[in-house]
Order: sequence, then C-alpha cells, then structure tokens
Amino acid sequence: MNSSTVVIIGGGHSGLAMSKCLSDRSIDHVVLERGQVANSWKTERWDSLRLLTPNWQIRLPGFAYEGDDPDGYMDMAELIEFIEAYSVAVDAPIQTETTVTSVSRTDDGSLVDTDQGSWSCRSVVLASGACNIASVPPVAEGVPDHVEMFTPTSYRNPDQLSDGGVLVVGASATGAQLAEEIQRSGRQVTLSVGEHVRLPRVYRGKDIQWWMDAVGVLDERYDEIDDIRRARGVPSPQLVGTPQRATLDLNSLMRVGIMMRGRLAGIRDGKAQFSGGLLNVCALADLKMGRLLTAIDEWVADAGMESEVAPAETFVPTALPDSPPLSLDLSDGEIKSIVWATGYKSDYSWLDVPVLDRKGRVKHDGGVVESPGMYLLGHPYLRRRKSSFIHGSGDDANELSDHLVSYLTDPA
Repeated sequence: MNSSTVVIIGGGHSGLAMSKCLSDRSIDHVVLERGQVANSWKTERWDSLRLLTPNWQIRLPGFAYEGDDPDGYMDMAELIEFIEAYSVAVDAPIQTETTVTSVSRTDDGSLVDTDQGSWSCRSVVLASGACNIASVPPVAEGVPDHVEMFTPTSYRNPDQLSDGGVLVVGASATGAQLAEEIQRSGRQVTLSVGEHVRLPRVYRGKDIQWWMDAVGVLDERYDEIDDIRRARGVPSPQLVGTPQRATLDLNSLMRVGIMMRGRLAGIRDGKAQFSGGLLNVCALADLKMGRLLTAIDEWVADAGMESEVAPAETFVPTALPDSPPLSLDLSDGEIKSIVWATGYKSDYSWLDVPVLDRKGRVKHDGGVVESPGMYLLGHPYLRRRKSSFIHGSGDDANELSDHLVSYLTDPA
C-alpha cells in the first residue's frame, strides 16, 4: 500500500497545474496518469486541431508561452511539447501508465486503487478531464448499417472517410472545424446546426479572446451567474486558430459549399429528420454576438481607447435559405459517413463515492466536491468562464489548492 497526502488523478495540464500549486505549498502528493503526460491531446484529437486561444494566453502556474509568435495558435505538437516541458519544469511527481480502477472513502480520507497498486490519501483531486468520452445521441441507433460513423475522438483526417457525402452533426467549434476540413477534401458536407455561439476571430484589430479578457467576460465567476448549470452547458464558440486568423461561422461554411440543416431531431426508416427552428437559432446567435460586440464598444468608449483600436465593425446576419430542408435520406447511398460532433462527457465509472448526479456528472461547488477532501478540475465554467481554457484551469488550481490546504489543516 502506497500513501500520499494528496492523489491527483490525471496528468494533463489541469493535474500538473495542481501539482505545481501543491509543491509550492509543500504538500506531499502524487499524480496518477493512465497513459503518458498530455495523453488525451496525444491520442484522442484530430490531426489538424489547433487551440482556440492565442499563444500569449497559454500559461500555467509558474510557466508561460515564451515563443516568437504570441498571436499564433498552437497545433497539437506544440501544445504537447508545452505540457511536457511544464511537467519537467515543475518536477511533477507523476506515475504514468497507471489506470485508476476505483476511488472509495475511508475513515480518514480515500483509497485509490489502480492497476499498479493502491494509494491511501487524505485528499483526492479529480483532474481526468471533461472530454473522456464522445457523446453520441441515442438517435444514432437509427443510422443505416452501410453509413460509417465517427466521433472527434476517432476521427483523425478526411482520408479515413469513404468518398461521398458526409453529415456532420453539431456546429460548435469542433463540428464547424471538421465540416470545413472535410468539405475542402472534396466531399459534400451537410451540417446539422443546433444551439451555437457565433464570434468573430478578430474584432477592431484584436483577437476576440483579448477583448473578452479585457472586458472581464472570461473572469465572470460561477457564483455570480443566475443559472450556472445552463452556463456550463453552453457550446464552445465557433472559433478556429489559423495563421490567417480567419473567422469561422455558418456564413463562411456556406461559402465553401456546405449545406445547412437544423438540429437533428430523429432518424426514422433511414431518413434523418431536422428541426424547423434553424432560422430562429441562427438569429439568436447573431443577436448574442451583437450584444457582446456592443459591450466591447461601450468598454472602449469608457476607457478612452477609440484612437488606439480599429473602428467598430458590423457583421452581416447569418444568411440562410428561407426554408432549409427538414429531412435527409441516409439510405440512398449519397451519405457515406456521419461525424458526431455532439460534445463530450466525463468517465467516472471508477468513482465509488456517491457524488454523481443522474447524468454521471460530479456534484460540486466551484470544484469543491460533495465529499470532504475531494476536488474537481478541468471542467467548463468550474470557477470562472475561462475554466475551459488552459490559463483558466491554472487559476482554478490556485484557488482550489488554497481550499485543499485549509481542509488538510482543519478538516472539520
């Protein structure tokens, strides 16, 4: 039996950030990782993926991007190198190739069982991430057998796909990026669009992330939001990180030939049925983008920065046909593949502590789990809106490590 004051489960950027914070506080701990450092980034992402955040925003406690392209966007090789360098720089006590099989409560803490032995500890940090399993809706059961199906964890590049039409379901950042890539490969893409967040990549001469940081949007706290559950379920914005700093939205996707449908409502007798509310969904996304840009303009005026940035811009509404088709035949052979870009969910099948809700999500208050001495990291809007970004998870780790130290000092 091994023992440590704290066990951190997950050796990605969130787990390593917590390790750094605990080391700074002289707290004994170990990091358990099922694969290698940055395992998910190495093994479960598509080839062309780049971060949505500019390089100047990539930072973790005690470590930050220092390259010569601060306005660029890291590809997967660069991000993996960054995380591996961070692990070495903070000298994280990490045990790789160690799969956690069970976490249970004991009289004085927790017992963490793994395929490499067991650990007793006073506190556990769940940093295995929010994107362990691709979420595929039940309607997938109605897909004809001849149509091949992929998720963002199994898709790598268009060469995997058969020649022919492709249905991409989901139009947040992942779905929009994959739809464009597949369309440019010569395959006709149909994109099923539900709720989405439309943003320009650059506004008034600066990256939209710069504005959201400056205006304070990214620092909005979880306990200041009226409906935090709703906020945590908002799709990732339609952004892509490219050297051209290009804007990715439905208009740009239609310009390259992608066909639009509404939210996928069901599949019956080989035919996909789509919601008729696409025009309203897009109008709402346009409205919310307009509100954000207006708030930025007001902030610029209040700060007296009008002469320091480019003039205010107006973006054309999403230009959809008046009556998008409501069905698509999946049985006639035109659609060869479906990519389910319908989100992710966490895998806590190994967590033998009653802290999960009916959907398998950990119940917590800003990362403080409903089990004494247990903490959560790496989830959207955990403590602030920026929690899903790398620099946001570092800030979360700082605050939660303070709480953890207080618990160790006085667990009552």
